[in-house]
Amino acid sequence: MSRALLIVDVQNDFTEGGSLGVTGGAAVAAGITRLLDEHADAYDLVVASRDWHDGGNDNGGHISAHPDFVDSWPPHCISGTPGAEYHPALASDRIDVHVKKGQGRPAYSAFEGADDFGKRISEVFQAHGITDVDVVGIATDYCVRASALDAIADGERVRVLTDLIAGVADASSHAALDELAAAGAELASSASVTAAR
Repeated sequence: MSRALLIVDVQNDFTEGGSLGVTGGAAVAAGITRLLDEHADAYDLVVASRDWHDGGNDNGGHISAHPDFVDSWPPHCISGTPGAEYHPALASDRIDVHVKKGQGRPAYSAFEGADDFGKRISEVFQAHGITDVDVVGIATDYCVRASALDAIADGERVRVLTDLIAGVADASSHAALDELAAAGAELASSASVTAAR
């Protein structure tokens, strides 16, 4: 068994004070760093995704001056801006593979992005023999949901660490977790990581 930690979109624009900030985002960033500090040997690979949108266009209708907050959103995570960077409480030096998603089109799942060499997460996981994935990050009801579902579809055993995620809204976040559990994901606390290996 080889386990990866998949960190989804822990970026300034998705944490408190950002253009699409969610409550608890900064705490998620700090909690992930604490997890990596306390259980450095729990993971064979640490992968993190970032929304990485183009400036100067609507990114396939994803970004709008008049967003509906369903299919279109205010400008966020524009490449080269502070909002697109990892939250400072996240220990980005502990990340092995950095994935950017969006880049001119809508993208919610980390599996839609690619690293700096053009490899998608499914290729990276296959190359490292990853069988199990712990998913953490932002936002529970959007990109965490989509990424975890794609990890399940990719064939990994998925565990969502529910104390290291933050959502846009309570109702949709609960619905997302119910959907993930029904799809086969394990919902657990980060305290369970100590027994992972």
